[in-house]
Amino acid sequence: MDRGKKLTNFYGNKNSKIYMDLKDIVRENALRYLPAKSLFRCFGVCRDWKHLISTPFFAHNQSNSFHSVSGFFYQSQAGVPSFMSLDPVAYGVPDPSLKFLPEPVDIRSSCNGLLCCQGRTGYKPYYICNPVTKQWKKLPKPDADHGSDPAVVLVFEPSLLNFTADYKLVCAFPSELDGYEFEIYSSEKRSWIISREICFSERKLMPKSGIHVNGTVYWQTMGFGITAFDLNSERFQLLDSAVGTLGMRNGKLCSAYVHAQNLVVNMLSNTHSNTMQMNSHAKMWEEMQPKIHVDISLPASSNNNASGRYGYGHGGVVFIGGDVVLLSNGNKFYSYDMKKRASKDLGELDIDTKAGIVGYVNSIVEL
Repeated sequence: MDRGKKLTNFYGNKNSKIYMDLKDIVRENALRYLPAKSLFRCFGVCRDWKHLISTPFFAHNQSNSFHSVSGFFYQSQAGVPSFMSLDPVAYGVPDPSLKFLPEPVDIRSSCNGLLCCQGRTGYKPYYICNPVTKQWKKLPKPDADHGSDPAVVLVFEPSLLNFTADYKLVCAFPSELDGYEFEIYSSEKRSWIISREICFSERKLMPKSGIHVNGTVYWQTMGFGITAFDLNSERFQLLDSAVGTLGMRNGKLCSAYVHAQNLVVNMLSNTHSNTMQMNSHAKMWEEMQPKIHVDISLPASSNNNASGRYGYGHGGVVFIGGDVVLLSNGNKFYSYDMKKRASKDLGELDIDTKAGIVGYVNSIVEL
């Protein structure tokens, strides 16, 4: 009898999660999976939620839990940064023009909620910022000349074990030795380091095509090639490119384009296929099956490299990340959800076609 009584008291304990209110269940298990704009709307639910969302610990959890592409930053024809949201109700930033930065900037790269911009005065410094919290850091002057259109890629992977936002900025710049060198900024070391590796190649990099996937940075080159730089070994590799725009899907590098109203996605499967034995059937790229029919009117010439993030006049795939694909027909843009098989008309944008478009995650990560 005593044993049964103790059991009843245990389940009747109000501290047990069985007896948690719905708002407490949502607070403990769901809030961290929401985007920044939705979280700020939750401020009005109650004082406890507002206090929780405002803590650095929650910002850390949210940056590790929410990774969905929320929209795109781009440069208007007037040179002002702007933001195109995939869902204006759920995703957004308080100041899309980034006027909280100390000078006018050009958008260069983005990764998991952080944005890399470059100033237009002095030595044209790089700024790393979170457009949601308006926190920003100015990077020191690089040792090398990155040029007027730098091939920079921001690398930031949130970690549960690291409460500080450790990031890297990688730039491939022309070498005096007829090739490319690599300069890396580390937020942990707070300094730039030029790698000893030199990429001797006549292939010209396309600055706005850079993307980071699993510790390696990739840039497309003229002539359907890819230059890959491994951040751990600091070694480069030249790869054959598949047609289309580079992106990441299921943790792998991919390339996508539109042909005959079909979205064609090729996944990088073997980076060493060009060193395999003769008669080997190993392929560097594997086409994702089945092809996805896209019910969007796009130009017939959209199945070429001109449709990448470095040029939008020919239409085609501008961006691919996860399940989200951004397509363009001139200055008219569409999003396509590969999981839901649904498209959305995003309208016409007053966009500078020479500038890039970068995907953005609506995170409250702290700098």
